[in-house]
Formats: sequence, structure tokens, C-alpha cells
Amino acid sequence: MRVLMTALAAGFLATTSAAFGQAAFDGHVKVGVLNDQSSLYADATGQGSVVAARLAIEDYMKANPNSKLKVELIFADHQNKPDIGSNIARQWIEREGVDMILDVPNSAVALAVNDVTRQLNKVMVNGSAGTTRLTGDACSPNTVHWTFDNFALANGTGRAVVATGGDTWFFITADYAFGHDLEAQTAAVVKQMGGKVVGGVRVPLNTSDFSSYLLQAQTSQAKVIGLANAGGDTINSVKQASEFGIVKAGQRMAGLLVFITDVNSLGLDVAQGLQFTEAFYWDMNDDTRAWTKRFVEKMNGRLYPTMNHAGNYGGMLHYLKAVEAAQTTDGAKVVQKMKELPTKDATFGEGRVREDGRHMHPMFLWQVKKPADSKAQWDYYTLIKTIAADEAWRPLDQGGCPLVAKKS
Repeated sequence: MRVLMTALAAGFLATTSAAFGQAAFDGHVKVGVLNDQSSLYADATGQGSVVAARLAIEDYMKANPNSKLKVELIFADHQNKPDIGSNIARQWIEREGVDMILDVPNSAVALAVNDVTRQLNKVMVNGSAGTTRLTGDACSPNTVHWTFDNFALANGTGRAVVATGGDTWFFITADYAFGHDLEAQTAAVVKQMGGKVVGGVRVPLNTSDFSSYLLQAQTSQAKVIGLANAGGDTINSVKQASEFGIVKAGQRMAGLLVFITDVNSLGLDVAQGLQFTEAFYWDMNDDTRAWTKRFVEKMNGRLYPTMNHAGNYGGMLHYLKAVEAAQTTDGAKVVQKMKELPTKDATFGEGRVREDGRHMHPMFLWQVKKPADSKAQWDYYTLIKTIAADEAWRPLDQGGCPLVAKKS
């Protein structure tokens, strides 16, 4: 009787475990790319991020021919709205079996999805949001922040501009979580280096007419107009500043988040001389050039990769390595494995995931070339400075992440 009861108990426990999602790992992995497919961040993320994720799956399977993983990829447009983004994330996980959500530009949406993946014990690998909260007070055992954040942008571009005489600033800021954080991070750097913020204005997301905001910046007589925005907002503000002759009149434009797709839209005549910080450029080395060639072919020649696309490739690849190593899609366990394993990929080279979820890699200060210096299509950047990983990112003990062990 005792043997029978033991067997029945074991069967009950196995059934219960399966019912609560703890069944043996069958190798099936489902990933959802959640981003802007139709608005101001579509070129910097959009279908390019889907292509980058597919390249990562291809490369992982090629490098691991005996892998039992079966990876399914879907995507959706969050329309830059936190409620839509979180609803899609919840439906994906609860009804469609999604294990990991990738990309998630727009910091407000990213923070909302960060909460959902933590509640439901799945994974977010964020390749495209700037908020430092993802590795700060909102850090999660289920989230990895891969490509860039506002601290790194401010630390790279802000320091470079102030060091060359740009010591008074006026900010034109996207009026949501990303813009607020980027302005705050940059203002802190400016003040730390002895500079001064003389004013600023907050602008609704996806604004087409920046004339009144640029007039306020001109009137401030600040040496530097800091653009705490991105994508279509950056393109519109820089174009209109050029039309108004702001730079010719003596003020400098500091693009705090600039993508190669922005430079392409602006053209070198308008964008030349802009300095900014990015994590990736297609023409850095043989690996980045070879990877970019494949990406461009998949995009039918329409687009070269942004650092977001490159980061989503690297993040996707490392996630698959961690799932294989952990033999589970349990979110917290997979992210812990991502932190244990070193990272290596064609776009970012070698790196690691820090305790707070921050992916550690160098950042680079670039300057846009003059038209005469560009020798080929998308040949836009000149490297000014390499910022080592230990210098690029906010120190681990300064972010306020609850996951970071307190040192006595």
C-alpha cells in the first residue's frame, strides 16, 4: 500500500508540475519582437529588428547543428503606447506562449513590458529603449538591457561637447519617459563639468513643426541646443534648425540619440559635423561588414542596420545560448544564465551581462563626415573616441537596482 501511495503521489506531483508549466523542456521557444512598425522609430527598429532576430536564429542553428531548439518568431506594433504594448505582451505570454519579448523601443512602453514579463516570469531583452530605470530602480530578474541607455549617451556626447567649449545648454526634449531621463542624465554631466543649463522645452512625441521650440532655443543664446529626442523627432528638429540657419549663426546642435537612418534621412549636407554616441557602426571591422551585408540583402537594399538592429541580433543570439544551457524557458532562470555566460557576436564582439541586467560593451563617439569625405553608400561616420565598457556605463553601485548585493 505504501509503495502504491508513493507512486500515486509521484504521479500527482508530475501532473501538477506540468499543469503549472514545469514540464520537461521540449525545445520549443517562442519570441515576439515588439516595436514601432509604422511611426517615428520604425526605421531605427521596425522590420529591421525582425530581420536581425531571424539572422540570430539562423546563426545559432548553423553554429549548433545538434541543437534541439525549435524557435518561432512573431512581431507586433506597440504604436508607442504603453497600454497597447503591455496588453500585447500579456496576451502573447498568457494566450500565445511567448517566452521572450525583444526590442521594445520607447521607454514608457519598455517599463510597462518590464512589469509584465516580471509578473509572468518571462524574459524581455530590450534592444532599443534608453531609460536607465531598466537597470536602476525598475531592474528586474527577467530583463536584460542590451544596446544603449541614456547614461551612456550623456556620458559620451555630453562630455565631448562640454569639453570643447559647449558649456551652456538649452534642451529640446521629447515629452515622455525617454526624453525626461535623457535630459536629466545629460544635464547632470553638463553641471558636473562646470557647465550650465539655461533652459529647455518639452515637445509632444512625433511632432512635425519644431519652429516655436527652436525659436526659444535661439532666444536663450545657449551655446548648445541639446536634442533629447530620437528618430523622426531628431530628423525634423535638425532639418528645421538647418533651414533657420541656427548652426551658421553660431549655436551648436547636440544630437543625444542619433541613428544612421537619421543621418541618411538628413543627408550629409545637413548632418555633417554632428557628434553623437552609438554602440555600433556597420563599417567597424570585417565581422560588422559581413553581418551588415547579410542584413542589407534581407532588407532588399533599403536599409543599413542601426545599433538597435545590431543589439537585437546580439541579444537574441545570447538568449538562445542561455535557453539551451539552462534547458528551460523559465524567465528568471534564463536571465540568470545570460548573466553567467560571456557574450560574443559579430555585431558587438565580446561582452557580458552585469548583475543589474546591463549588457557591458564599449560605446563609441562618432562624427558625421563632410559630403566630400564620404566614399560610398552609407559611409557616414568618423570615429572620434572609443569609450571602454567600464567608463561608458553607470557604475553598478549608483543605479539603485534591488538585485545588486549591498556591500557592507
